[in-house]
Amino acid sequence: MEKRDLYDENRNLTGETLYKGEPIPLGKYIIVVLSIIQNSKGEFLIQKRSVQKDGKYASTGGHVKSGETSIQGIISEIKEEIGLDVEENELELIYTDREVHEQVFFDVYYLKKDFDICDLILQEDEVESVEWASWDRIKQLLSDGLFAENHAEEFFRMIDIFKKQGRAIL
Repeated sequence: MEKRDLYDENRNLTGETLYKGEPIPLGKYIIVVLSIIQNSKGEFLIQKRSVQKDGKYASTGGHVKSGETSIQGIISEIKEEIGLDVEENELELIYTDREVHEQVFFDVYYLKKDFDICDLILQEDEVESVEWASWDRIKQLLSDGLFAENHAEEFFRMIDIFKKQGRAIL
């Protein structure tokens, strides 16, 4: 059973932990990480979650385990869910935020990398399939109610951040 570290509202470790599935105590937070992976063709890697998870399309991510840093957590999640090896220097932290209602800090990472998705090893209990998708495909999946809304929000936010920085992503 996975353990998670608890943080206070200022993202300081409290020394407390909880197990996956346990409620987060009031005033405490956990860290959630998400990756937005793009290839040199401008396509984004999306995964169709297993039916047990909700069967929707999303990006790769999850909860940081006890003892991990945020970046170690996203590297672990990418490896566990899709079998892709990633180094810290390949990842760029795009932004971090706090969601008070959900009691999470969330960090969104960007990875630009080319690889053959046929070489990926999917974690079957979490991921049904993966694909390279255009931005238009992602928007259509969202419109059809097939893309996880909170993950789509992070795509929109990242695109806005890149535009403000003068960086082309689409």
